[in-house]
Formats: sequence, C-alpha cells, structure tokens
Amino acid sequence: MINRRAAIALAAASTLAVQTSWAATSEPQSTPDTAFAALSQRALAHWIAVSPITATFQGDHHLDAELDDLSPAGRAKALAGSQRLLAELDRIDVARLSRENQVDAAILRNQLRYDVWGWQDSQDWAWDPQVYGQAAGNALYNLMAREFAPLPERLGNAVTRMEKLPAFLAQARANLDPARVPRVHAETVAKQNGGLLSLVDEFIAPHLGSLPEAERKRADAAIAGLKAAVAEHQQWLDKTLVPNAKGDFRIGAKLYDQKLQFALMSSLSRAEIRARAEKGIDEARAEMYRIARGLVKDLPAEPTAEQQQSGIEAALELAYAERPKRDAVVADATATLKQARQFLIDKDLITVPSDPVRIITMPEFQQGVAVAYCDSPGPLDVGQPTFYAVSPIPKDWSDAQVDSFLREYNSRMIHLLSIHEGIPGHYLEGAVTARFPSTLRAFLRSGLFAEGWAVYGERMMRESGYLDNDPLFHLVQLKFYLRTMANAILDQGVHVEGWTRDQAMDLMMRRTFQQEREAAGKWVRAQLSSAQLPTYFVGVQEQLDMREAVRAAWGSKFTLKAYHDAVLSHGAPPVRFTRELLLNEPIR
Repeated sequence: MINRRAAIALAAASTLAVQTSWAATSEPQSTPDTAFAALSQRALAHWIAVSPITATFQGDHHLDAELDDLSPAGRAKALAGSQRLLAELDRIDVARLSRENQVDAAILRNQLRYDVWGWQDSQDWAWDPQVYGQAAGNALYNLMAREFAPLPERLGNAVTRMEKLPAFLAQARANLDPARVPRVHAETVAKQNGGLLSLVDEFIAPHLGSLPEAERKRADAAIAGLKAAVAEHQQWLDKTLVPNAKGDFRIGAKLYDQKLQFALMSSLSRAEIRARAEKGIDEARAEMYRIARGLVKDLPAEPTAEQQQSGIEAALELAYAERPKRDAVVADATATLKQARQFLIDKDLITVPSDPVRIITMPEFQQGVAVAYCDSPGPLDVGQPTFYAVSPIPKDWSDAQVDSFLREYNSRMIHLLSIHEGIPGHYLEGAVTARFPSTLRAFLRSGLFAEGWAVYGERMMRESGYLDNDPLFHLVQLKFYLRTMANAILDQGVHVEGWTRDQAMDLMMRRTFQQEREAAGKWVRAQLSSAQLPTYFVGVQEQLDMREAVRAAWGSKFTLKAYHDAVLSHGAPPVRFTRELLLNEPIR
C-alpha cells in the first residue's frame, strides 16, 4: 500500500539539494525549471505541515512531536494550500521544463487536484474512521519502529504525541457522522483500536527504565492518559458508532470514476479495465487447464466449463497439500525471500540493492485489511530497513478456517508472496526508485507503478526459470495472477455495480480459485477501500506493454538487466511516464 509521501524543512535543504533533479543550480532564477523547483519545495512544505505523521514516515523529522490537524480550521487550511499551489503551477510554462520536470509537474498537478477532491468531494474525514485509527497508530509506530535517531529523542517525541492523541481521538468523534459511516468500517476500526496500546507495550514501555525520573513520570502519565482515551474511544466505537453506522460502503459510479483516474493516472477507463480483466481470466484459466492435463490423469483435451473447473481444482489440490505449519509462515517467508534474491543475482536479471529488509509480524493496528504488505522507509530515511510484514493467523480462527488460509498460502504461494512484497517486488523497487530522480517523485510514488511492478516480477521470475522444473509453481503463479484480475473486477463490482457478497465470493472462489478465508478477507477489503485493488492488474498490463515496446525499440541491445535498471532509474511515476521517458516520446 502506497501512501502519499511529503517532507521538507529548512534544515533538510542541503539533503534535498543532493537528492533532487530540480535542486538549485547556476541557472537564472527566472527559468521555468527553477520556478518549478521552488514550487516543488513549497508543495512538499505544505504537505509536511498538513500531515506531520506522514512526514515522519517520509523521513522528515522536524515535526515528529506533532499530529495532523483535522479540525474544520485545519481542513480549510489544507484545502486552501492545495488550491494556491495549483494556481501557481498553472502559471508555469510546463512545455519549457526538462523532460523529467514535465513528468514531475504532471504528477504534482494530479496530486494537488486529488487533494482538493479529497477535501471537497470524497470527505473521508467525515465518514471513514480508518483515517483516524491508522493515523493514530502510525504516529507512534513510525517513530519507534526504525532507529533513524537516538532512542531518547524518538522516545521524547513519542511521549509528546501520546499526550496529544486523546485530543486527536476526540477530534475523530467530533468529525465522524455515524449516519455516513459504513458499518464495516466502524466494526473494523473497533477491532483495531486496542492495537494502539499494543504499540505502546511493544515499542515504548520496554525503554522507559532508561529515562530520568522526571521524564519517566511524564511518560507514565502520558501512557495512563492514552489508556483512558483509548478506553473512552472504544466505548464510543462499540456503543455509539457501530450500532448507528448507517453509511453505504459503495462510493458510486461518479466518485469511483473520479478516484480511479486520480489514483491510477492511466489511460484505461473503467469499462476497458473490466474488459481486459475478463479476457485475461479466460486466458489464464485455459493455460491452467493445459498445465493440469500434465498433472491429473484422464482430463479431456476439449473440456466443458465444468470439466475445466474440476480439472484445475484437482491440480491445485496437489499444491495445497504442501503448505507451511500454522506458526511457520514467517519463517518460510524469510527463506523464500533469500532464495528469490539469490536467483536474481545468479541470473543477473537486475542490480540488487543491499538495503536492509526485515520480515516482521504485522502490527495489530494494521491487521484486518491485507495478509502482507511491504513498508519501505521514507526517501529521506536513507539506510533504514524495509519491513515485509506478514499478518499472523488470528487466534480465534477454527481449524477449518486455518486450513483454508494455509491452503491459499501454500508453500508455493509463499514464494510468490516473497517475490511480490520482497524481491524483485516492493522491497527492491522501493529501495531503488526512492533514489531517482527527484525527492518529489519519491514522495508521490505511484501505487500503479509499485503494484504493477510487483505483479510483473512474479511473472518475470517464472519466465526466467525460477522453480523451473515445478509445474505446480507455474499453476500457482497463474492462480496468483488470476487474483489481480479478480481484484480489478471486484472493486468496480462492489462500488459501482452493487454486487452482493455472494456475487463477490463466486468470482473469487469459483472463477479464480481462491480459498474461503482469502475470499472473505478480500470481500471486507473491497468494502474498506476503493480504487486500490485495480492497481495490480492495470499496473502489470502497462508494465508488460512497456517492456515489449522497449524491446522492439532497443532491438539487439535489449537485455532484462539493462531494461529493469533503466525502468527503475526513473523512480516510480505512473507507468506511462516511464514508458515515454524510455522511448523518448512526448510527455503527455
């Protein structure tokens, strides 16, 4: 999951001058490029003021003791700032900018318009309690999870933020209108709320003994105040918000189409995405059946629809038989990440970074949305580790639910998960693209690029011979690819077409062979989010189209390593911009 990243401060100016392609140069101050450089810095300064919590994540630590202001005055200030910056961008002659700055200008314009749309049209602050729950957790987690500064400094800022969190939670209660809040959002946040105190227990409490007595007393008081505030907020969630949550989780066609364009910056419309995904599912199922015929006896060459279904299911059962133990998912993810890394090196497919990566158990306040995610450090937190977070199996699941989960995340699927979240997926891409070519582009990292690259990596690894002698790996990789197409269809089915749970489960469990626990979790995720699930499919479609276009243009000079390194050297803008830069096409 890619968050908007924004961070700049006066003390960081020298760092930005090194890291950005638009930093101050010997050019006269009146040139379009220098005007855009100044505007970019003002935009970053605006975002850090709007969201100190996000700034901490990005690696700017000058407001690490502050929280976001989502009061009416704070929201009005944020909206006015984005509108002012848009007006300034309109006064710059974008056609006279360098090609890289033309890309950054397009990304900046889109983000500012997205900001305005969010404050005025979407208004998540009024109906989505996740806005506050995730922010509160990240306010502490992003301070303490990485050692970007001495412990006493980070601990002091965490204490200050804990002192301010009761007011932040009260702000959430004031802003949220139960009549607009979907019940699934209310229930999810009610389950996650206690995770805020788990963060205190894990990351803060163990270090309090190192503090001087006065600071220890202040920290104890802050923790006590936070515990009381979390308890008060939990009572409000359970007694007021959940029972009275009457909002529709479906955002509707108008808002969905608007959000889709902002989130993807793709030329594909909703209808085109749906048509490509439907066709892709049919093609992938046909290939899966071809593989199944080599694994299962007596499957007909020309199957009926039911014969195709049962034949693929029978072959997948062979893969499901090999799965990790309940408590071994993290250990298996660690081993497969190492194996994928060595394969890339041995095959010389891409330049592999040495940035540290750690596999961790997903923090409680993040659980309930995805099985795994990659948490890359902010572009200014150079040298800090990437976290590959894996959600534990809930303790209250029945044996049947655990079995369903482990059938989905069988041993071969764990390989693909490590490829997607780790290497050459999100970890590798995030480590490399944050360095090029501008800090602005790193902060506005495209979810479409990131997710498309990760899915592309799954296919590229298999095509390059990873587990080459294992047809079941190919079968499971195709099943994982089916999931990306189902994601795209599910998202618009839920938010535009009014799909029921039964329709969603049929797509996931029958057409794309997902297990019940995976499908049930994705049904919840589709309700909790919008316009994120299509990024996987649309992104990989554009990544594959770009590779073939560059292969044709480069001819005999094309190698996968040269291509992959060139792609990532442009950062992670929406894929179409990388393609235009590589092929020297006009920036559109």
